[in-house]
Amino acid sequence: MSRIWTTRRDEKARRIKSIAHLTQNAILNKENIIEAMEALIQPGDRVVLEGDNQKQASFLSESLLQVNASKVNNLHMIMSSVSRPEHLDIFEKGIAKKIDFSFSGPQSLRVSQMIEDGTLEIGEIHTYLELYGRLFIDLIPNVALVAADKADRFGNLYTGPNTEETPAIVEATAFKDGIVIVQVNEIVDELPRIDIPASWVDFVVEADQPYQLEALFTRDPKLISELHILIGMMTIRGVYEKHQVKSLNHGIGFNTAAIELLLPTYAESLGLKGKIAKNWVLNPHPTLIPAIESGWVDTVHCFGGEVGMEAYCAARPDVFFTGKDGSLRSNRAFAQVAGQYAIDMFVGSTLQMDMRANSSTVVSGRLAGFGGAPNMGHDPKGRRHSSEAWLDLITSDDPLSKGRKLVVQTVETFPKWEYTCVCRIT
Repeated sequence: MSRIWTTRRDEKARRIKSIAHLTQNAILNKENIIEAMEALIQPGDRVVLEGDNQKQASFLSESLLQVNASKVNNLHMIMSSVSRPEHLDIFEKGIAKKIDFSFSGPQSLRVSQMIEDGTLEIGEIHTYLELYGRLFIDLIPNVALVAADKADRFGNLYTGPNTEETPAIVEATAFKDGIVIVQVNEIVDELPRIDIPASWVDFVVEADQPYQLEALFTRDPKLISELHILIGMMTIRGVYEKHQVKSLNHGIGFNTAAIELLLPTYAESLGLKGKIAKNWVLNPHPTLIPAIESGWVDTVHCFGGEVGMEAYCAARPDVFFTGKDGSLRSNRAFAQVAGQYAIDMFVGSTLQMDMRANSSTVVSGRLAGFGGAPNMGHDPKGRRHSSEAWLDLITSDDPLSKGRKLVVQTVETFPKWEYTCVCRIT
């Protein structure tokens, strides 16, 4: 008997046919989403749910929580960020059993407790790039639940400034005969641009409210303390100036926000304009605006957008990557690649650091995960292009020796909430 080579395709066609009475072409009414999910998602499926640390497919995650657990159960969930309560509620209801993820900051304490209680089974904790890569290797999804700004009636998608990880998730699913379900804020006759073609999409549902979008990188300057400023000045003088760092990424926090505000002030007083901090892989931080406006910044490629920065980015296409419609084009997967291989320095923070400068964001009682920091914050041995900062880190006379990336952790030794610098990481 000859082998059948189309089992995944045939199963997809069967599932889609089973809800033909609920759809009009690619359009699925929100009132029918629960019934549709119960037919399209089967027990034990791998389901990738879009939810990084900014953009959330919130309508679809809430809908998944409402399915009948006798029909949909033991799912293997794949999420870059465990951010919303229902991301974990589905495990308590038995809808999901296992998870592979990258980051769980807002839910880190609960994740740790659920593991201890046996409610949640962890596959692996990944960096973002690891997780995206495994979607194409051994974590290929059966179903993808993602979010976009708009769709037309054919199923073409406009993801706009907050494209983020959507293309990577959709491509891994669509081209291996998985089912792609997209929540959109609105269905329109004509899109500003097509970010994902209809041929990659199976169903579009207009949600009852816009998807959740976190203003993650906005920092109120009045909350930047004198200590943040001091750390920023020390970092600029001791690292940026010393090594002539031109390409970089900043992590989230008040320490890096202080550095961004110090560029056109303190750093300019040192005569460093044009010599440091020119090319960035970074979300559009509002605290970077003074540096952009004063001519410090040449280019910024973004992981995602930032609430309230849409018009600013659209008005400055010389700095930001934008489409013909004028809006920002972000891409989390490409930005992670750029952060790993194309920049000279990563500046971030951590939960704990030992005396040898090992650091961790997974500590006893708090399973925050890794996110993108390990991609940004390690020295890629496969790098082959040189730069002034990279070459300045050569420490050997060996003619075959190479440079390395700068990794900087800006932390307080004794912050208010817990010790950061420890003898041994716990």
